[in-house]
Amino acid sequence: MRTVFGALVLLAAFVSGQSARAQDSPQWAASRMEVYAGYDLLHTDFNDENGAYHQSSFNLNGGGGQFVYNVNNWLGAVSEVDGYSLVSNSLRPVLMTYLTGPRFTLHRGRLTPYVHTLFGGAYSRDAVNNTGYTNVFGMAVGGGADVRVNRHLAVRPLQAEYFLMKFPDGEYNRQNGFRYSTGVIFSLGR
Repeated sequence: MRTVFGALVLLAAFVSGQSARAQDSPQWAASRMEVYAGYDLLHTDFNDENGAYHQSSFNLNGGGGQFVYNVNNWLGAVSEVDGYSLVSNSLRPVLMTYLTGPRFTLHRGRLTPYVHTLFGGAYSRDAVNNTGYTNVFGMAVGGGADVRVNRHLAVRPLQAEYFLMKFPDGEYNRQNGFRYSTGVIFSLGR
């Protein structure tokens, strides 16, 4: 029993030592700044114009960008701006979001998973109840993973988030949504 326990402790020490060495490797260390550009799909709900309990769901297509300043190898500050449209007979701008907040990242080789909480606002023209220009609170909580192609380029196959907006809609004044994003990241500086 002691031999098995000792072997497991040695194996754990070896694995953690190898991953710590991989983390400290300059090839996989976090760059000082990152710029992201990509596609977003935002699925959200809005109450109808009369404020009834019936809610309508919409898929909004859009895209945007992020700027990340990495304070160290695991903590970064994110700022993002995104725009969305409804696809109908004509492509009409519906919603813009601007968010900022902390990101916690785990740099482990080519795969870089992260989680973040972003706060800011959502701006819309006639998105809800034809209220005109409206600027409200917005929030995104989620995470994703980047796959590093080389030192200066990475691909983001997945970012998934809970997305909240607080447009006045006559009932709940709250729109719950889900956002899926994919795109490319350019690393700047070391």
